[in-house]
Amino acid sequence: MCQFVFEENEKMTMTKASIVDSVYARVGITKKEATDYVDAVFEAIKETLEAGDELKVSGFGKFEVRKKGERVGRNPRTGVEIMIPERKVLRFKVSQVLKDQLNGKRE
Repeated sequence: MCQFVFEENEKMTMTKASIVDSVYARVGITKKEATDYVDAVFEAIKETLEAGDELKVSGFGKFEVRKKGERVGRNPRTGVEIMIPERKVLRFKVSQVLKDQLNGKRE
């Protein structure tokens, strides 16, 4: 398990570098190998999502790309209507297992 020391109310942002450090510490490989593995995983995730496929990670959640259609929006400052073009958005739905762990319902 990745452990960090920080103040009680201090929030931490996990970065790619801290993920590499965690893999390096847990698996016992070189930092270069850990970096290569983390990069490979992120690249596989990106390629899957770019292809429009879903990505499910058991016990963690599901990533999916959704299309949002073109719609009319309004500039809040001027009130002028504008067309917001069609676009793709990434959606993440957390698994029930992870929800329960975050809420202390499961070990």
